[in-house]
Amino acid sequence: MTLDEMKRIKQERGYSLAQLSELSGVPLGTVQKIFSGETTHPRYATLQALESVLFGKQSGSNGTEYLPDDSIHGSHRVEEAMIYELFGADRQGKYTLQDYYAIPRERRVELIDGVIYDMSALTFVHQHILGTIFTTLQNYIAGRGGQCLPMMAPVDVRLDRDDKTMVQPDILILCDKSKICKWGINGAPDFCLEIVSESTGRKDYIKKLQKYTEAGVKEYWIIDPFRKVLVIYHWKDDYLPHMVPLEGKRGLVLYDEELLIDLDTIAALIQEYPEN
Repeated sequence: MTLDEMKRIKQERGYSLAQLSELSGVPLGTVQKIFSGETTHPRYATLQALESVLFGKQSGSNGTEYLPDDSIHGSHRVEEAMIYELFGADRQGKYTLQDYYAIPRERRVELIDGVIYDMSALTFVHQHILGTIFTTLQNYIAGRGGQCLPMMAPVDVRLDRDDKTMVQPDILILCDKSKICKWGINGAPDFCLEIVSESTGRKDYIKKLQKYTEAGVKEYWIIDPFRKVLVIYHWKDDYLPHMVPLEGKRGLVLYDEELLIDLDTIAALIQEYPEN
């Protein structure tokens, strides 16, 4: 998220710098320097803490609850309601792979740090974007005799190789084939892509970013049809997010930016089949 974007959301949602400091745990002086432009390259953890407040629902130390506007990424409250209504709140954080496998396969869910997230059915535009991008990846890699494998959801990924997390990235690229198991992938893919939906915005922007970073995913893309932007995280030599409009072409850092995704095509699909 750029500084201008942070300032815009802060203004739209009525946060003061003191509130941002309290909710994020970032010292007020640091917050002031970031928003004044004095600090031009904040630490990655600091940016994550601020973004979690700007995108999420937080309570301050005095018990006051601040609920940001949900209009940008769909309804965070819908996502939370789906989690706690469908799977008892008293067990959230305690679920394991045994619980995950007990859920019927036709009902898509993800398990992240012991929390089960129910995944709604994909919309038409979501599926169309997935198919378009997957075809581009597959044609490029196969056309050059590449050894990496592009895959499209649903495929189980045991990201941390423990019994508390199993995710299903919308699209992934895996180069280490030793991680392939009969049931899915055991370990981190090299590339992951998520398309934001009304029920996954908070998870895609915050929780999955954290998990993919810690697990060793080399590059992570978020396509946001609501804001019509692409957000790129790559950890080759840059730890800051890159947010770009859905215009022109953008290359995967994993392939030295030679594997190009046509963002104009994605934008046209969103325009033709709007989700909101």
